Amino acid sequence: MAESTAAAREADAQPLCPSAELIERGDAFVFDVLHVNGLARAFVLRFEGQVRGYLNRCVHVAAEMDWLPGKFLDADARFILCSIHGAAYEPSTGRCVGGPCGRASLTPIDVEERDGQVYWYPSRDIRPAFAD
Repeated sequence: MAESTAAAREADAQPLCPSAELIERGDAFVFDVLHVNGLARAFVLRFEGQVRGYLNRCVHVAAEMDWLPGKFLDADARFILCSIHGAAYEPSTGRCVGGPCGRASLTPIDVEERDGQVYWYPSRDIRPAFAD
């Protein structure tokens, strides 16, 4: 049973970018997804050696957060910062740590890094935007 689950997960893997493209606390890789019924953006970045992925949508107001394409981190590269309202999120958890986002968290994207490649895995609510 576990092997068939692993095989099904592997079949769902969506390649994003080479691992080397994600520099520690650097620019994110941004990509399109279908969230519920609409087109949305998502991103992956490297923080504390781990690849993290989130929907590019501030929980305060449903707006994209990057201040330039792929630029999500504050000047000190400590927090994901919404360019519109200044909401700050912990990169390793997506949890709001300051600003108008209350105690909410960013919507996580299931990501994995293996064999020099970064992959994401669709969920019930977040699917690939375009068929191959």
